[in-house]
Amino acid sequence: MRNAAPVFIEKKELNIILDKRYGRHNRRRPGPPRNRDLVNEYVRFPEVLLIGPDGEQIGKMSSREAQFKANQYELDLFCVAPDAKPPVCKIINYSKYRFEQQKRAKEAKKNQHVVELKEVQLTPQIGAHDMETKRRHAVKFLEDGNRVKVGMRFRGRQLAHIGAGQAVLDKFIASLMEYAIIEKPSARDNRWLIAILAPKKK
Repeated sequence: MRNAAPVFIEKKELNIILDKRYGRHNRRRPGPPRNRDLVNEYVRFPEVLLIGPDGEQIGKMSSREAQFKANQYELDLFCVAPDAKPPVCKIINYSKYRFEQQKRAKEAKKNQHVVELKEVQLTPQIGAHDMETKRRHAVKFLEDGNRVKVGMRFRGRQLAHIGAGQAVLDKFIASLMEYAIIEKPSARDNRWLIAILAPKKK
């Protein structure tokens, strides 16, 4: 039986065959960390200025040499100033650094207050009891650091007595001056009188 003649395949064709057989075309090179920090093997500069783990300046060197230094400390190479010339890198415990960053971000988010515009509506004939209830609501909004929109709507014949409604609105605003400043004085907007109050800075 005659031996089959050898088949010569070009390198490019061989790679295509291997890719199809073993799924190599689906393999992806790992990208940089999702937080976009330049750390360890993702620090790729011809020259960097290296800072030691205790803040001491080690000197200028290639990023590969800097990575070697970080490995000697059994720590990570982190680029703290990629736009500097040369880029500045520091030897740190990156896991600890990320933990502290996330902890600070959580604290900042927890302490962050989003100022809202709350609304209190009055009527020209509002009674004393209802006025006090509305005032308590407004005080609560202001103490929580929110702005308050005070509105008074006039219906039908009430439009003929806007002056009386203005007096009621002014009295209500005056009762809040311990807690608020007038951000926008009362002004007429069609059937409404509207004023906006902001909380006094503590």
